[in-house]
Amino acid sequence: MPFVRLLPARGRSTHPFVDLSERETDVLRMIAQGYSNREIAETLKISTKTVETYKARSMEKLGLRSRVDLVRAAVQRGWLRGESSSSE
Repeated sequence: MPFVRLLPARGRSTHPFVDLSERETDVLRMIAQGYSNREIAETLKISTKTVETYKARSMEKLGLRSRVDLVRAAVQRGWLRGESSSSE
């Protein structure tokens, strides 16, 4: 899956997913869907520390501060309805 790149507005993206790698996107999607870090790690076959690193890096890139912000962004992206992220 290619990177998604959109222009930021006043230091924060108007679109919730800017410059995320495929793995960062996978981790954030699973967090928004309610998976624990441990469940994500087991599913993606990575360590829980790696999950935490992807989450922190991604949230910093997106200017998100909490899981609530992350879920709101995921709703905008259509991730909680099972839509593909590659169409936007």
